[in-house]
Amino acid sequence: MTNKVKRIGVLTSGGDAPGMNAAVRAVVRTCVYLGIEVIGIRRGWNGLINGDIMYMKGSDVAHIINRGGTILYTARSDEFRTKEGRKKAYNTCKLLGLDGIVAIGGDGTFAGCLAFSSEYPISVIGIPATIDNDIGCSHYSLGYDTAANTAIESIDKVRDTMQSHERCSVIEVMGHRAGNLAQYVGIATGATAVLVPENPWNFDEDIAEKIRAARFAGRTHFMVIVAEGAKRNSDGSLDNEVVGNGGAAQQVAEMIQEELGLDPRVTVLGHIQRGGSPTARDRVTATRMGYAAVMALAQGKTNRVIVQWEGKTMDVDMAEGLKMKNVLSEEEINVLKAMTGSYDR
Repeated sequence: MTNKVKRIGVLTSGGDAPGMNAAVRAVVRTCVYLGIEVIGIRRGWNGLINGDIMYMKGSDVAHIINRGGTILYTARSDEFRTKEGRKKAYNTCKLLGLDGIVAIGGDGTFAGCLAFSSEYPISVIGIPATIDNDIGCSHYSLGYDTAANTAIESIDKVRDTMQSHERCSVIEVMGHRAGNLAQYVGIATGATAVLVPENPWNFDEDIAEKIRAARFAGRTHFMVIVAEGAKRNSDGSLDNEVVGNGGAAQQVAEMIQEELGLDPRVTVLGHIQRGGSPTARDRVTATRMGYAAVMALAQGKTNRVIVQWEGKTMDVDMAEGLKMKNVLSEEEINVLKAMTGSYDR
């Protein structure tokens, strides 16, 4: 195959996710395999603006497939959102002789790719990496499986002390705009109730009744999983007002104490979900996506996102992909309803 590119850059942008290093490794090794030079761009689009780069060889990515985070570091760039910032970035591309860029990140990263390639003759390929798994055009994004397993392990440990003291536990997991992680983790941990941003919650229906049903069935400990962006239907309307005063988990706990007389404990898992050694699924998926990204550039493609769709790795149009909205799995919704509404009395 005749390569359409001679030298490409690879960067990680936005929030970090386990599997980013595995994807960088795959990009570099596939480039070496095809005889393409690869430049590592540190600190995302900021690095491209400021020329923060490193020439990468196969040996530079040895023993990183098992590491969390990203060896290229990551950052969000307000400057790249401006035309002046993108002009500086393109000047760096010209100076380095870059023909294309592989950008690993979320929808913000891909929006930057589209803006950049629409203004300058640079090929761009995106790889979805976000623990929220909220990229609509892909059934899977890097980091999701690792983050879910980290949350599950932590929640299982909280359950031990919760059972010992016969308490209610309110666990906040990541997910500002998407409830994929909360829903998935809720099923895996046998949660009493799960609250997600997509569905404004009502205390009586979504929390109190589920806790009462569990208590009537003989349970003396309860677990409520709350996505950080869960919204409350506070007055019977559907205004989707974001809960304040310490976040959704804290307000849920306060209402449980006030309305049900229980003594709940709040645990915010936070950024621990982003760290840790990636699981086998994230390592293999990242490797497949990194390989596919370089192959797409070598074939002369641009403005594509590498996705997992029904178990297959493929590339889709980036502009069309960004238009696709993230939706919760209908199957998981139905399973969760059955699991949280079927206590024996």
